[in-house]
Amino acid sequence: MNNTLIINPPKKKAAIIPVDNLHPFEGHPFQVTDNEEMESLTESIRTQGILSPLIVRPIEGKPEEYEIISGHRRLYAAKKAGIGEVPALIYPLDRNEAAIAVVDSNLHREHILPSEKAFAYKMKLDAMKQQGKRNDLTLSQVATKSDSAAEIGKSSGESRDQVFRYIRLTRLVPELLQKVDEGVIALSPAVELSYLSEEQQKFLLDAMAMNDCTPSHAQSILMKKLAGQDLLSPDAIYAVMSEEKANQQEHIRFKVSDLQGFFPKNYTAKQMTDTILKLLFENRQRQERRRNSRDER
Repeated sequence: MNNTLIINPPKKKAAIIPVDNLHPFEGHPFQVTDNEEMESLTESIRTQGILSPLIVRPIEGKPEEYEIISGHRRLYAAKKAGIGEVPALIYPLDRNEAAIAVVDSNLHREHILPSEKAFAYKMKLDAMKQQGKRNDLTLSQVATKSDSAAEIGKSSGESRDQVFRYIRLTRLVPELLQKVDEGVIALSPAVELSYLSEEQQKFLLDAMAMNDCTPSHAQSILMKKLAGQDLLSPDAIYAVMSEEKANQQEHIRFKVSDLQGFFPKNYTAKQMTDTILKLLFENRQRQERRRNSRDER
């Protein structure tokens, strides 16, 4: 995949910059994870160097200091590889131009978490509003005409409504947002839960732990409705979460991040689950054949 970032007009300047003079973009919503992919990138940079220059902008009031627009992972890998300076292209962008460029250069990555997309969409929308594209946007989910959110969605292959749904996730407390990233809570119920206050979300986490379950979409809608009527007390949350769902079954849950090292990088959570079940089934068949073989002796 081509990650080349295209930035219009401002003239770029090529430079070799010490790694200590480079800083993450303030509010950068994308995670830099020290995983197997990072090890591979580090080894590649150690042996071949950085083939694609970082994109940076000067930090106002700090001569020779730069903020990264594209290349946070490459910088991290370069530091791990013991490299002291890296090639970069310097663009004289203001804060809002840079924020939009940061989002656009990362949104098309192969793996992106819901939380990353949520804060990225919010960052880009805020920057576009600051630029004067539109000043009258709210977090309404009713699409009426083309606006900044529609522009963001178009560039990402998603609807205006979906952009706002992701932005709602930024209102979740970190513990609930992590469960969305892990696939424990789906997007639709997570959006409904974002309308609960921080305190109500904390009580919900307690209720989830107590009942060893997650809220269904229907339960999330009910809690949002009760919250809007100022009726969502801690007791009400516990009552909703203690209700047995019609199709409720016991589940064994694994974090996707715990399983990824055992599967190809492009495997989805469903593919991992199907493979695990297949292996368990095959193992049971082997055990049954061994038992039958012993019985025949």
